[in-house]
Amino acid sequence: MTVEYAIISIGTLSANRLWGESASVRTAHATTTLVRAGERMILVDPSLPAAALAARFGERTGRTLADVTDVFCTTLRPVHRRSVAALPNARWWCGELELETFRAELEGRLDSAGRLGADEAAALESDLRVLQRFEPAPEKFGEQAAVIPLPGPTDGSMGLLLTPPTTTIVVAGNAAVTAEHVERGQVWEGCADAKAALRTLQDMLELADVIVPGHDNLMLTPRHWL
Repeated sequence: MTVEYAIISIGTLSANRLWGESASVRTAHATTTLVRAGERMILVDPSLPAAALAARFGERTGRTLADVTDVFCTTLRPVHRRSVAALPNARWWCGELELETFRAELEGRLDSAGRLGADEAAALESDLRVLQRFEPAPEKFGEQAAVIPLPGPTDGSMGLLLTPPTTTIVVAGNAAVTAEHVERGQVWEGCADAKAALRTLQDMLELADVIVPGHDNLMLTPRHWL
């Protein structure tokens, strides 16, 4: 059975430097994508608030969040997992390095709890409980849905490579933050490693026919523009 995908919601950046914005002017949310691979319904980056996500999911699929079998987060940055708790019946996946890195960061900050306020310490403990539910992602969710490393945005950021018969799609997360960034050959200024992110973007442009950016609508890669 061929793999299928649909954009559930189109994300946006809190501030887009390409538009001359230097401070947050809107609430950021990541692009959320549904991938169907056989019997699996994989929701990538559940980012809208839970009520909005449930409504949008119903509008775009005719189904409910209870039908989702898997959640895959391209990164564990909070905006990309904002509504993961609205999917308690699904298995939650992310890159193994991403999980290790974020857990170590949170635990290190919590070790400094004496210098933190009670609210901040409680928030860290809550985040760590959320991370306990995540598992290292498998190599594949199906024959035409593979998990691929996309380092640069974070060391452990990952994406999905979808290979139906006639096209190649990369669900890229912040490795392709917006279509305008891709068109200009630029990476997100928030990347952990800008040089690695640029190499990842260049490789992705050679590989993909279609890219689903982390905070924008899907796009054809530049070689398909003419």
